[in-house]
Amino acid sequence: MFNKLKQLKDLRDQAKKMQNALSGETVTTEKNGLVITMDGNMQINGIKINSDLSKEAMASAIKDAVNDAIKQTQKLMARKMQEMGGFPGLK
Repeated sequence: MFNKLKQLKDLRDQAKKMQNALSGETVTTEKNGLVITMDGNMQINGIKINSDLSKEAMASAIKDAVNDAIKQTQKLMARKMQEMGGFPGLK
């Protein structure tokens, strides 16, 4: 039982280490002049809006830019996890 608790604590420590490493990473994506900046923990840090876009084009650009930023962040997470050796205790 204590071995399982130690494994859980090690896994939690490793997850915190991963989260801290990802917080320093950023991805930036641009769609139709709209720019989204997101950190590795999928928190949006900045949005620059193209005021020349219509409401419909703006809505589409926001959706596309956010979705693209999420995909880039997921790839970043996978790469970082691989660099850090993954989560060996996770099966």
